Amino acid sequence: MRIAVAGATGRMGRAVLAALRESADLRLSGALVRAGDKICGQDAAVLAGGEPFGVRVSDVPEEVIAGCDVLIDFTRPEASVAYAEICARLGKGAVIGTTGLPAPAEERLRALAGQGRFVVAANMSVGVNLALHLLEIAAGALADADIEILEAHHRHKVDAPSGTALRLGEVAARARGQRLADVAAYDRHGRQAARVPGTIGFASLRAGEIVGEHRVYLALPSERLEIAHVADNRQVFAEGALRAARFLGGCGPGLYDMQDVLGLR
Repeated sequence: MRIAVAGATGRMGRAVLAALRESADLRLSGALVRAGDKICGQDAAVLAGGEPFGVRVSDVPEEVIAGCDVLIDFTRPEASVAYAEICARLGKGAVIGTTGLPAPAEERLRALAGQGRFVVAANMSVGVNLALHLLEIAAGALADADIEILEAHHRHKVDAPSGTALRLGEVAARARGQRLADVAAYDRHGRQAARVPGTIGFASLRAGEIVGEHRVYLALPSERLEIAHVADNRQVFAEGALRAARFLGGCGPGLYDMQDVLGLR
């Protein structure tokens, strides 16, 4: 299967390139970067190290996407939607791991899924997606528990709470027949910090080079259940993205997530 990588100069783009080096059934067909990037024309190995890939870095989306079977995209919302439109038009699959997708971008991806094949997930880690599955069970069973979600990431992350933290909140709220928008508590300070019963609280840490940590607390008066996931390096996300690409190889048009990829739905 031919894989193109969008955002090839980013942290996750480089991690996916490195993971492709170790894959026996997937090969790099294209590396896409922002228009005018000075790295254009060089072999993609300059981003991942090792022997040449024989693939030149490009800033022409149509060209890169036309030459792949699946595009793996960890970029920004506006770019992800633009790439998805090209993928749908050309009959290509897309694995989209971009975080912080606003509602209009999600709606556009749903509309494109009538002709395109997309796996969209804020977190591609197998462990995180198992944690989501466990949380759905726990939140439904512990209907009276206070739920708090803590996430920690590197100092450069631009969105907060993380997309994964929000997904954890959505799963917990849905398990209780709620909408996260109605029960989320994102800000506590001063004399307004007391917990409101039934809310789902969020806290975000940004420090150093933390790859990603998520913890969900389900607290009852006499006991507490914790569901936690810690990513030690970005390769866990890259490997999950490759797994999602393989999944799309056998799929028809539609909008999928990692629960589908892992057979948990």
